[in-house]
Amino acid sequence: MTGAIIAILIIAFLAGIEGVTDEWEFQQPIVACTLVGLAVGQPLSGVTLGATLQLVTLGWMNIGAAVAPDPALAAVVAAWWVSGPAHLPVAAGVILALPLAWVGQVLTRLLRHLIVPLVAQADQAAAVGDLHRITRLHLYSAALQGLRVMLPTAVLLLIPASVLRQGYQWLPTSVHGGLRVAASMLAVVSFAIVINMMATKQVWPFFFLGFALATDQHLSLIALGMIGVALALIYVSIQPTGRGPQPPTGGQSGDTTEDELDRELDDL
Repeated sequence: MTGAIIAILIIAFLAGIEGVTDEWEFQQPIVACTLVGLAVGQPLSGVTLGATLQLVTLGWMNIGAAVAPDPALAAVVAAWWVSGPAHLPVAAGVILALPLAWVGQVLTRLLRHLIVPLVAQADQAAAVGDLHRITRLHLYSAALQGLRVMLPTAVLLLIPASVLRQGYQWLPTSVHGGLRVAASMLAVVSFAIVINMMATKQVWPFFFLGFALATDQHLSLIALGMIGVALALIYVSIQPTGRGPQPPTGGQSGDTTEDELDRELDDL
């Protein structure tokens, strides 16, 4: 178990860094929860929780200076509570992940204020052309983001599994049912957002086909994935490879691209 805890702390550190760099997407619940599940030997529960949380977090985004709830801390800790010794249900993990995401949001906002002096030092280094110092400052700030998730995760890992199980068992049966309903509603709302963004006359047939294939219990998830990949390749292969000459618009070359974008937005 010691090796699993070390692996979880490494995952938390990487998720904290990826929360601001967005390069390898370790902070995404589908990735972080799966890695935590693999670390503790329960990949199925990790994937299940990660997929559910991923649907919940689809509507979380940074708009302007507003910082969205942070999924990194929520995904790692909730995955440990669900896949680890506590073995909490996935619905409870989803509900508990929401306040953790708010805590992560507060921490990342506080840290972004604290690293402002590092940014000022980087500006001074850039003025004199000291690239090595800029690199060091960048690594320092990234490491602080990783510690922002790793340290709270280490504290929450100290909570005994028996305390978590007893606390969940003490809840009334009605609350257990409410947790399951709330978790399902959160996933449904986020899935509706995805359909609202993706639903076009070109994509609707694949939605209907996917739901129809999902009713066949003889097909495994691997088989469904292979069917989806095959349909995507068929769809891409039958698309026209080029476009005919566009009529002159009387404006600059960027007008045509803007007109095509407007047409695509109108189709949504």
